[in-house]
Amino acid sequence: MITTAIRVARVGSAAELAAAVLLMLAFPALMVAALVPSVPAFVVAAAVTYLADHYLHHKGSYLINRLSKVRAGLSIRFLIRQLLLVLLLSRLDLSDSVIFYSTVACFIAFYGLQAPHGALVTLIRNRRRLPVATRNIDLASRIRIPDAPPRALLHRSAEKVLHLDLFAVVGILLAAGTGSDLVGFVGIVLTLVLAAAYDLALAPYVRGDRIPPNAEKVLDAVDAWLRAYRPETVLYFSGSKDSAYQVNMWLQTMEQLDSTPLIILRERTIMERLTPTTVPVLCVPGGVHLMNMDLSTVRVALYAANVGKNIHMLRVPTMKHVFIGHGDSDKLASVNPFSKVYDEVWTAGRAGRDRYAIADVGVRDDDIVEVGRPQLAPIQTWQGVPEGRMPTVLYAPTWEGWDDNPGNTSLVLAGENIVKALVQADPPVRVLYKPHPFTGTVSAQARAAHQRITALVEQAAAERVADPALAADPEAAAHARAELARIEARLAELTGSTESRDEAEATRDGLVDIERHQEIARLRTEWNAAYWRAFPAWEHRVITGAEPHLYDCFNVSDAMVSDISSVVSDFIASGKPYAVTDSAGLGAEEFKRQNTAVRAAVILSNSAAEMGALLDAVRDPATDPLAEERAELKRYLLGPDEPQSIDQFNTAVANLALKAESRNLGQTARAAAMEPGGGGEGFGAVEAEGFGAVEAEGFGAAESEAEVVTEMVDAMPGQPEAQGPGGG
Repeated sequence: MITTAIRVARVGSAAELAAAVLLMLAFPALMVAALVPSVPAFVVAAAVTYLADHYLHHKGSYLINRLSKVRAGLSIRFLIRQLLLVLLLSRLDLSDSVIFYSTVACFIAFYGLQAPHGALVTLIRNRRRLPVATRNIDLASRIRIPDAPPRALLHRSAEKVLHLDLFAVVGILLAAGTGSDLVGFVGIVLTLVLAAAYDLALAPYVRGDRIPPNAEKVLDAVDAWLRAYRPETVLYFSGSKDSAYQVNMWLQTMEQLDSTPLIILRERTIMERLTPTTVPVLCVPGGVHLMNMDLSTVRVALYAANVGKNIHMLRVPTMKHVFIGHGDSDKLASVNPFSKVYDEVWTAGRAGRDRYAIADVGVRDDDIVEVGRPQLAPIQTWQGVPEGRMPTVLYAPTWEGWDDNPGNTSLVLAGENIVKALVQADPPVRVLYKPHPFTGTVSAQARAAHQRITALVEQAAAERVADPALAADPEAAAHARAELARIEARLAELTGSTESRDEAEATRDGLVDIERHQEIARLRTEWNAAYWRAFPAWEHRVITGAEPHLYDCFNVSDAMVSDISSVVSDFIASGKPYAVTDSAGLGAEEFKRQNTAVRAAVILSNSAAEMGALLDAVRDPATDPLAEERAELKRYLLGPDEPQSIDQFNTAVANLALKAESRNLGQTARAAAMEPGGGGEGFGAVEAEGFGAVEAEGFGAAESEAEVVTEMVDAMPGQPEAQGPGGG
């Protein structure tokens, strides 16, 4: 019942739900206490409203937002409490007393002081919101960005100023209970003085050198930086806050580009969720600002998602535009008809090319380039189970999705059967259970199945720990846990919270410390190694957090069971045996026909009766009947192992940049030919085939536009030779 109530109310815990219930009950109780009248009862009810309100704000509860939607927002709740206090005084026959009139005057003046407070806070925030936000871009040397006001002044400012009435409320209640007006006057004065002081503390930050430069100066500084930096390849991204992973997966690839990289984001929420990187990042929320930005040196724009705001960059003809996506699977999103607006579409392997051919959505085969998946470089190739170690099987189901399709996840219909088959396997194996982070967010059945599976794994783990035949090395585990604690402490120190900085300060101070960045990367690698040493290699584990990363789980596993998702495509890079559950009951042949990534998998029914075939392949790789099929499928889905994917990617960038440069030089030649005295008499004088004979000063006579462009490119110093996607 409580779990259902928490889900319906969309709160995070039972404590949060209890606070919400108390808040809703305390206000009617407050009114009853005022009508009775009872000062002690009013004090108790008022205390509950203050504490419950504060707790819900501290937790960032969804209910706080909902209350404002039904006209029970924060200011209204405080006003109601104050009006009920006035009612209490009236019911106590104090309506003709000085304390009564002072109370009414206090609350009127208090709300009068809140108007300038709200205006000041809004003005400060608006003036400190720059037209762009940046990371790893030195704007401080070009424009002055002053420090933000102290966090204490702006953070949850409306809640803070309203709570200043607490002094007056306490004083007035004491006066009503004791008959001494003095304490009431003291509380009233404290409330009004502190509210006025709050306004005075904010006032200096809306004038003079306390405010950042205007939008025009900031954008001029950005353009000056762009002209000096001269970016050549841009990763462009727009999306909701939940889609930040789609750009995060490309950050390491951008860091390894041979050309000069830049990341352009369109939403501030994405910037907040961007993982640390050494690449310059420019967040430009305004479409007009972006379209007026100096991106004249950019030759290749990479797009990780098909979204409407892409048009603001696609309109630029001086660069070539490429869809690189954010995963490789058989889902419909992988063959979106929108992809035909790009100059090229880059896929991991031949499978991506074939998907577009089968879908027939207007993407030409000539415009598809196979570049592999650079993100999969951390996944290690399987060398078999090390001698003396128990095999490890990873169960990594995807989540239930937004519809009720039983084929979305194996959790509900097959999850328990899969885990039982694994924990009861003979000879034994170790089980790692890592569910999708969204598991159970939509379906109560999926959430319940996840909880049962977790209980199964934990129970099996406890039984193993108690098994005298399995010996652990407590000293080694203790040493690893101590090392984990040390690494985590250092990581916390290096990645300390930046909540105190506003966006303008983050832009000013956002230059990456390369040494710290490298140390963080090294420590995370060390943390992962220590994590796996911290418990025996035979101990079952439930892994629900972001760490260890999914790829780290791949590397310590010898096989995987999963569902149709990009997880399967990524795991294929390891060459290890894997199984996929046909939860929808399509049948093995139809399931393979519809899903390319399962063609070399052991297909499991919901009973998981076929699990033995997967375990046999792990225990004796020499007799694995699917080994050759997996190797072939890996090449088909992800491309060849050599050259390395990052080399293929860099070659594709260089080739496309050359095409963009050729197009721009050709455009210059055409424009020159059509000018008076330039060898042409406008468009009418240009022949249809090859634009006729075009002469460009300094390049000699040429018979076609192609020859003009070729001569121009050859004349340019340092031009790379065009190579195919497989070039080095």
